[in-house]
Amino acid sequence: MDHLFIGVDVGTGSVRAGCFNAQGHLMAKGEAPIQTWRPAPDFVEQSSEDIWEATGRGIRRCLTAGKIDLKAIKGISFDATCSLVALGENFTPITVSPTGKVNQNIIVWMDHRANPQALAINRAGHEVLRYVGGVISPEMEPPKLMWLKQNLKDTWAGAKKFMDLADYMVYRASGRDCRSLCTTVCKWTYLGHYGNAGTYDLDFFKQNDLLDIFENNRVPMVARPIGELAGELTTQAADELGLISGIPVGVGIIDAHAGGIGSLGPALSEERSTVNAFNQAMALIAGTSSCHMAVSQEPRFINGVWGPYWGAMIPDMWLNEGGQSATGSFIDLTIKNNAEYQHLLEAAAAEDRDIYTHLNHLLEQIKAETGLEKFKNKHLLPYHHGNRSPRADPEARGAATGLTLNTGPEEIALWYGVAIQAVAYGTRHILEAMNDKGYHCCPK
Repeated sequence: MDHLFIGVDVGTGSVRAGCFNAQGHLMAKGEAPIQTWRPAPDFVEQSSEDIWEATGRGIRRCLTAGKIDLKAIKGISFDATCSLVALGENFTPITVSPTGKVNQNIIVWMDHRANPQALAINRAGHEVLRYVGGVISPEMEPPKLMWLKQNLKDTWAGAKKFMDLADYMVYRASGRDCRSLCTTVCKWTYLGHYGNAGTYDLDFFKQNDLLDIFENNRVPMVARPIGELAGELTTQAADELGLISGIPVGVGIIDAHAGGIGSLGPALSEERSTVNAFNQAMALIAGTSSCHMAVSQEPRFINGVWGPYWGAMIPDMWLNEGGQSATGSFIDLTIKNNAEYQHLLEAAAAEDRDIYTHLNHLLEQIKAETGLEKFKNKHLLPYHHGNRSPRADPEARGAATGLTLNTGPEEIALWYGVAIQAVAYGTRHILEAMNDKGYHCCPK
């Protein structure tokens, strides 16, 4: 009997479960949507219970699709968005929402409610900020924790655990609070390179009135490398996920970083040294947002680019992580934010195409007829959710030039093309900033 392994990817909009053989080939997959609440501008919340239930649905669909023998499954591991989970008594959900709804206990990565707190942390300054690109982002956990302490005092007092979502998934599966080197280094300012096992700089948390997160082990002081054994699947978790108890559970990882490992792996198969292979390769992980990930043997301090992070993705190497806070979401908004959207959907359906394929076809027709002439006066600045890299300005905003009164499918197709160009230019901006500090990714 072949050994099989379950990988669970918790994205922003859905949970995807895949079953793989020992050679990494996908045998089957399943997916289930998850809920999101937006109780106020810049507030984005989810539910750990809803995500766990969706995980069970996704895994069952995967097992059914592949007709998988449960006894063949020899391991399970999780990646997830870098969202903050709050748990109260008996490690059940405790609200993070201004609505007070208990089930809304996750502040999603893209939530920017903590902009003022991030600014306060950056004004205070601290040595650890060197390891997050010079300034901390509201997408990271310390500003979110500061917001909770300042605004939801009952939640702060009643919380028994604060966890990154990937670590929560491991905890829910194994019953063990095993924090990942990836999540803690990238989002909690854990210094993975310090000593033998890494540590937190407690002075940073004292300076920002957050030292009490470590009381009663609400946040453990120790993190472990990704992929290590975290524990075994409990009987309760196995019942909830449709699996057999006792399956080994691996230490978790942030979703983009899991993609980074898979994307950078092929670089090592090329006929050049390991150092040069990594130095000339970048992983671009795209979804609601985008991450631009490259590793080096020495730390590279790049203003506005997260990191350098020790051991957060490739073992024993430093990670630099650029990013765009809105890419897929920005393109989708460009398509949907007009009166023609429903007509475009209908036209695409009539041709048995998805809307992106339909728009790409329209763009090809336009370019065949006029070249790039119709694009030259249309421009979009894609900072609708701030600029993550390299400007590191969460309060930056988008802009458009070249607007007219024209409507119709061709006009929307043009703006769709302009949106894709804007994302590409943002990627180029990040690449240039990283290359200026020693990388040779897509050299000029």
